[in-house]
Amino acid sequence: MFDANNRDHRLWFADFNKNLSWSQCPVRFVVNDDHGDLITMIQRELIQYYVDKEFKKTSNSIPARKKQVAKKATVN
Repeated sequence: MFDANNRDHRLWFADFNKNLSWSQCPVRFVVNDDHGDLITMIQRELIQYYVDKEFKKTSNSIPARKKQVAKKATVN
């Protein structure tokens, strides 16, 4: 099964896209019955992987900016 979390799997798919051939891929991926064809399945997995990676909140992520509120000037 293609696993988007596996760097080798992503590299093998990138190689396939470059060469339009699986001939250099040392493994053969299995297609789930509900995904149609192999390319569509891998593309969907990669989209989900990168969306999760982009929007995942982790401790390493940059904190959101705090809303700054202007203070009222005091008149003496």
